[in-house]
Amino acid sequence: MPEQNLGKRAAELHRRAIVIDGHSDILMPIADGKVRLGERVTVPDPATWEPPLGITGNARGVVTDFSPHTYYFGPIGQYSIPQFLSGGLTVQLERNNVFFGPGSDCLYILDHRTGERRRGTLDDVVAASRVCDALPNIDFLMSFCIADDLDQETADRHQMRAMLMNSAKPILFVTTEFEGCVDVVKMAEIVAGGEEELRRNPLCACYMNVTGPLRHNAEALQKLLFLAGKGLPTTYAPVVLRGASGPVTASGAIALANAGELAGLVLAQLKREGAPVILTGGVNDMLDMRAMADVYAAPENRVMLVELAHYYGLPIFGLAGASDAKLPDEQAAAEAAFSLLLEALAGAQMIHDVGYLEGGKCNSLEQLVICDELINYVRRFMQGLEISDETLALDVIDEVGPHGDFLSTRHTYDHFKEDWYPALFDRSDFESWVVAGNKMLRQGTGRGDSGRAPAGAAASRRPERN
Repeated sequence: MPEQNLGKRAAELHRRAIVIDGHSDILMPIADGKVRLGERVTVPDPATWEPPLGITGNARGVVTDFSPHTYYFGPIGQYSIPQFLSGGLTVQLERNNVFFGPGSDCLYILDHRTGERRRGTLDDVVAASRVCDALPNIDFLMSFCIADDLDQETADRHQMRAMLMNSAKPILFVTTEFEGCVDVVKMAEIVAGGEEELRRNPLCACYMNVTGPLRHNAEALQKLLFLAGKGLPTTYAPVVLRGASGPVTASGAIALANAGELAGLVLAQLKREGAPVILTGGVNDMLDMRAMADVYAAPENRVMLVELAHYYGLPIFGLAGASDAKLPDEQAAAEAAFSLLLEALAGAQMIHDVGYLEGGKCNSLEQLVICDELINYVRRFMQGLEISDETLALDVIDEVGPHGDFLSTRHTYDHFKEDWYPALFDRSDFESWVVAGNKMLRQGTGRGDSGRAPAGAAASRRPERN
């Protein structure tokens, strides 16, 4: 789809969202009553409205000394390049700068040691934090699962502590109540060295789901205004499940979700101008009408969600690396690979839910490790092609001529490591694979013998018929 057409469609979706905001009764527990957004905010004229100054497609990126827990969230959600630069920017959020992380708060985990699907525990949050910290292509943390062995009124604090204590990477946290958000921010301020230090160099951001685009619950609004007041980054996701809580058509669902996001964005700016907000597109999941299930790996409408954020000049919270499969099987690998590549190509800056199974009900360290390999593949694919005298190698071609080979040349030795070499995927010949134990992909992630290929496959035999 040509970029010009995407821009026009984004503008049209924006105009429709403004219409929804201007004419719908958006229920918010503000003050003592429920009021319309239009009674609190002047809605701009779509004919004259322009996006705020922000990250544009041709903005020059500056990449120096990337340090998680110091500068990662600093650029996210800010409006202007001067603000970026004055804040100690190390990475500009452009379309080619894509960051990946897991999801949070799954009810179940798939135990890679036993294969058991069970409730998550605090030990699982600790283990996932350490694994994410070690995986080179996972850039930020979320809590992986709900610690079901803890009191749920305080579990969010323990989950935040587990992430802070077991990783140096940035954290996107979730809390169940407003009081938990306050406590978690206090914890982050202690780690950062104070309130002002956390504001200048955020090591965390808050992810919050909102009841819906037209109904904003009190807890989400409290968190939004609290974080905006502190100048800390946040997402504000008025969730739309297409066909259930919003139109089944992608365009209508996007416009509805965007209306809710614009409401949150405006409220944050009323609290503190320039408050950093990360758009989400309202998540916009598909409801599978056959299974009546929330689908995480659907191909519809992801590009326009991202393009709408580009239209506003703001970063977006993407979703990829998740699957509706029940195990890290062929379906999980295919859905993760497609979604990671497509979301990255679309230009989402923060892609989460990497490793999810069962449409977000279950999390898997095996799937997370497999996705780390896939992300590495995607990142290599997205690198530009260098054309220079050295890479064209015309002198080497002339020297080797029609009868020589390039294997023994110094040029090959100097450059062959620039190609992508997998850590998990197997490229050996069949005989070498058998000698090495005929391992399948899941076994390479640390799973036990059940990851081994069937004996019949290793021996190239057909099963006997009864």
